[in-house]
Amino acid sequence: MGRWGAGHAGLDWLGVVVIASVTAVGGGTLRDLLLDLLLDRHPVFWIRDTRYVYVILAAAALTIVWVHLLPVPEHALAVADALGLGLFAITGAQVAEERRLPAVIVLLVGTMTGAAGGLLRDVFTARVPLLLSSGIYGSAAIAGIAAYLLLQAAGTPRRWAFHAGVLLIVALRLGGIYGGWHLPVLRLPA
Repeated sequence: MGRWGAGHAGLDWLGVVVIASVTAVGGGTLRDLLLDLLLDRHPVFWIRDTRYVYVILAAAALTIVWVHLLPVPEHALAVADALGLGLFAITGAQVAEERRLPAVIVLLVGTMTGAAGGLLRDVFTARVPLLLSSGIYGSAAIAGIAAYLLLQAAGTPRRWAFHAGVLLIVALRLGGIYGGWHLPVLRLPA
């Protein structure tokens, strides 16, 4: 794939930890800063619960050890990225939903939560962001969150709607990666 974060950007171990941290909590941090500004939700989630920081540090350390000892399975990072997008997007939507925000805002906040960490990762590693250029990414989050909200509106229990939304996001993202699915590209005449 050749696109995945710190390892392909030639960063040192601190760079790996920084990119892992930005990717893991970037979207949620932006979400909480936005909600703090608008709805007095504070502090940011990873400051309120430092377990997030410890999990990120442990995951980054284990990743460094793993890639030095064993080959990285070809599809592991793509699947992890798709799962992260699905989980973060729907949980971000739930945070906005719990604030009783309108559905369109829930959709936007959830998409930002799911996709902004990867956007920051790509910017920090000097790559064109996947969110703006590749396959199905932000649009997968939008579709999954919309399905989650519509299923709940139709009477589906929140737990099942959550799982359906995450699965739809993962399926669409993997279709974008491996099936070449993408939105139409804007091409202007030269």
